[in-house]
Amino acid sequence: MRTKLIIAIAGLLTLSLLSGCATNANKDPLEGLNRGIYKFNDVADKAIIKPVATAYKAVAPTPIRKGINNFFSNLNSITTVFNDLLQFKFTSAFTDAGRFVINSTFGIAGIFDVASMDKIAIHKEDFGQTLGFWGVGNGAYLVLPFLGPSSLRDVTGLVFDTSTTDPVSYVHNIGEVRMYNQIRIAQFIDKRTELLAASDLVDEASLDPYAFMRDAYLQRRANLIQDGYVTQDFNKDDFNDESPAPAK
Repeated sequence: MRTKLIIAIAGLLTLSLLSGCATNANKDPLEGLNRGIYKFNDVADKAIIKPVATAYKAVAPTPIRKGINNFFSNLNSITTVFNDLLQFKFTSAFTDAGRFVINSTFGIAGIFDVASMDKIAIHKEDFGQTLGFWGVGNGAYLVLPFLGPSSLRDVTGLVFDTSTTDPVSYVHNIGEVRMYNQIRIAQFIDKRTELLAASDLVDEASLDPYAFMRDAYLQRRANLIQDGYVTQDFNKDDFNDESPAPAK
């Protein structure tokens, strides 16, 4: 099983590297397929997912929702620290590791974000960003069922992070499948609740929500890879041209 996973990751990474080296004037070569998946996601979201998230927000007190969100954010710190190290961002790695220790102990498993109360900086890093940092291009833009906007590079990163540094995956690995599914559902609802206001804004502000989501996602990912700095020529550059950010 592990061997097959490694082969799958290697294959995705190879495709991402190849697509990153190719010139591609069309930033969305799979637009037809992507729009179909986007439509499926939109229907599923409006029929089931958004109503559930809205009900959760209405029923659960703010402190409870905040605590759950903090808990999952704290778990993600492990992935962030690992990718800080892969990008040679040692200062950030030290800071993020400190956040994790403080919140996991004094914050009771991360339910309380004590580190933010102490004004300790927070970073978000994943393996897709690490690949982009070292010059790997986006590859084809992809819309994933239920998960939404992504790219070939970021799918590679998602698979890698999920199989290596995501603590929730270890619950599944020890045979606690039911608990794993429950945690994933809670994580999904928590994330969707965070995006309620943003999704309403997209529907109201754009004549083509699909194109709006695609462009916003790509620009946000470029911004994250560059640690907040995106050149003014971003929209003019080739889709796959993302030079690595300088190490800090």
